[in-house]
Formats: sequence, structure tokens, C-alpha cells
Amino acid sequence: MTIAQVCKRCNVTADTLRYYERVGLIPAVRRAPSGIRDYTEVDVNWVDFIRCMRAAGLQVRALARYVALFRKGDATLSERKDLLVRQRDLLAVRMEAQRAVLEKLNAKIATYEERCAVWERTHLRKP
Repeated sequence: MTIAQVCKRCNVTADTLRYYERVGLIPAVRRAPSGIRDYTEVDVNWVDFIRCMRAAGLQVRALARYVALFRKGDATLSERKDLLVRQRDLLAVRMEAQRAVLEKLNAKIATYEERCAVWERTHLRKP
């Protein structure tokens, strides 16, 4: 699969894919004899995984560590699991903080809705 095909399928830019490869977020992509990157389904699965983890707020450093551990094989299963558990716990904390912010926003919006309704009743009455 070409880089353009992967970009379209995964909704990322070519620069992003090259960056992911350069910093070790995805294993090195096989090259065609012409030197052009030739992505496999396994490569695309890595891109999807990295995008999902980045969207969840995982840092590049943590993801690069995960990929490095993955390359070392099954001897690192426990360490990889621990890394993901720590990241999940951090995500849960961030989500709780975001939930609290959402509640505050909803309360503030409700206040404005009440004030707007009062204003409309007092100012938009028919004579």
C-alpha cells in the first residue's frame, strides 16, 4: 500500500506517517525496490493503534517505549501491560477532570438560558 493510500485510509498526512516512523512509533516500513514505502496491513494496524493512543492523550515518549518493548518480544508482555495500565489510569484522571469541566459549563449555560428566558418574558411581551 502506498503512503497516499495509508494517508487516506487512516486520515493522516504523509508527514505524520514519516514522523511516526522516524521517532519509532511504528516499526520501520518495508520499502519497494524503487525505495518507496510499501505499507502492509500490519503497518496500517500500527498507525491506527498509534492514532487511537495519541487521541487518548498518550505521549509520544510512552508510545515509543511501548513499540520498543513490543520489538523485544514476549519477554516484555508484563512491562507492556503495565505501561498501558498506567496510561489508562492517567486517562481516567483526565476524563474525570473533563467531566467536571463539562458539568461547570452545563451549569453556566443553564444560568444563561434562565436569564435569557426572563429577559424575553420581560422585554418581548406583546403590548
